[in-house]
Amino acid sequence: MIKLSNLSKVYRTDEIESTALNEVSFEINEGEFVSIMGPSGCGKSTLLNILGMLDKPESGSYQFLDNEVAQLKEKERSDVRKKNIGFIFQNFNLIDELTVFENIELPLLYNKVNSSERKKRVNELIEKIGISHRASHYPQQLSGGQQQRVAVARALITKPPLILADEPTGNLDSSHGNEVMELMCELNEAGTTIIMVTHSAHDASYSNRIINLLDGQVVSEKKSKSVQAAI
Repeated sequence: MIKLSNLSKVYRTDEIESTALNEVSFEINEGEFVSIMGPSGCGKSTLLNILGMLDKPESGSYQFLDNEVAQLKEKERSDVRKKNIGFIFQNFNLIDELTVFENIELPLLYNKVNSSERKKRVNELIEKIGISHRASHYPQQLSGGQQQRVAVARALITKPPLILADEPTGNLDSSHGNEVMELMCELNEAGTTIIMVTHSAHDASYSNRIINLLDGQVVSEKKSKSVQAAI
């Protein structure tokens, strides 16, 4: 699904040049659940932004679904992103003025899906992830775990083949965090490819493989012994 070759990203100002990613290379196969780990400032967020086509690299190759996307223009990246990638953020990024139903529905509006199909998809998904009883509530009326479930549903509503998750349990207590991680495992088992940035070794243990970054470079890759095997 994804192949990076010698991917680099440099940020420049008038006075300083900072290398965020330095010739990063790895592959991610369809159906994998991969965690990206490393200390703050190692390039994790920059890498996730490039994988999500929110930014583009300075140099190197990024092949997504066998197409070179590294140097696509912003509009072209946006078109690929809308059709193929869902995002889950640490801070949920829900819109306070919209209900749970409306927050989840929003990506379908952007993709110009008709009203009856939107209603059908949202109702099916909120039932599946156990928040149908909260459909008319607003984000501030939900617990942190419930808000993240809404964020997961919003990421899934367009049925993307790839989910990118940025510290998805960072603002949750351990109980709600485990619920979200178990939900992500279920999604992965159903066929969705997941790439997750995390500081948590516990969360990373849910994934199939862990890629460690340091100073903008891949320093190790290893298979994870999923905690789900013990459940």
